[in-house]
Amino acid sequence: MPSTYKKDKPWDTDDIDKWKIEAFKPEDNLGGTFAEESSFATLFPKYREVYLRSAWPLITRSLEKYGIACTLDLVEGSMTVKTTRKTYDPAAILNARDLIKLLARSVPAPQAVKILDDGVAADVIKIRNLVRNKERFVKRRQRILGPNGSTLKALELLTECYILVQGNTVAAMGSFKGLKTVRRIVEDTMANVHPIYAIKELMIKRELAKDPELVNENWDRFLPHFKKRSLSKRQVPFKVTDKSKKPYTPFPPPQEKSKVDLQIESGEFFLGKQAKERKAKEEREEKMREKQEKKRKEREKEFVPPKEGDAAKEKKRKRKDGEEGEKKKKKKVVVDGEES
Repeated sequence: MPSTYKKDKPWDTDDIDKWKIEAFKPEDNLGGTFAEESSFATLFPKYREVYLRSAWPLITRSLEKYGIACTLDLVEGSMTVKTTRKTYDPAAILNARDLIKLLARSVPAPQAVKILDDGVAADVIKIRNLVRNKERFVKRRQRILGPNGSTLKALELLTECYILVQGNTVAAMGSFKGLKTVRRIVEDTMANVHPIYAIKELMIKRELAKDPELVNENWDRFLPHFKKRSLSKRQVPFKVTDKSKKPYTPFPPPQEKSKVDLQIESGEFFLGKQAKERKAKEEREEKMREKQEKKRKEREKEFVPPKEGDAAKEKKRKRKDGEEGEKKKKKKVVVDGEES
């Protein structure tokens, strides 16, 4: 029997995008209404209450298109979304869950509503537990923003994602590929890798993707490879012990004398409290006198006149140097005259 596999198919043309995901419409839901009600709730901080109350009509209208019901509870400080009998898309409730999560993380409502579209995903990255020290955490979080938000803007343009740094989290919205890149860059930044290196790499990749010859090749040879230059933080001991080889002896080294043994030897141990204080005061005064004497001698050095013999020798040396310089000048003039 001849194969019918390679026959021409008039309905299958080259202009059809086989990878395109079609939008889910009400007529695509052949099962009818859902058997169970699904709901998700999330808490929001107190400072978001006023904004959410003003933006809630927009959120309600956006969710009604997909048959999702939403409630805002200002007493508990929570937002709830749930399916209704009008819900036709099973994935809509998951998008609504991401929507309220983004609203709780201070994403503006007009931007957060875009999560309901196909091809847009969200990711909330927790960064507080990545760095223990609070000051270090604040500095590294500031690196994601950059001066006047320039680093954040560059990341948004290169990854084609919306990024918002708020408190202990970073909220991102965009394609799955872009979100994966954003998560990697944010985690590297909190691990003390500056985001400028990632920006350079993304810029090079974008230029290489435009070249049709290099699209399907390995780009490792074009990407920058930065070496780690962090210096060792091992502290050098102040007193370096002598590690030269010594003759072997089976006996252990003599035990070092304790502070009490040294005090007994010097007789300080048997002194009373007042006598100890008097002795300590005398030692301090003795040290002060030694320092004062040393400083006085240094000051007097400036007023000590130089020896006469040394001064005369220096004058003679200067005079000789001056005469030799004049002779050399005269010789030069004579030579120049002969040449001319």
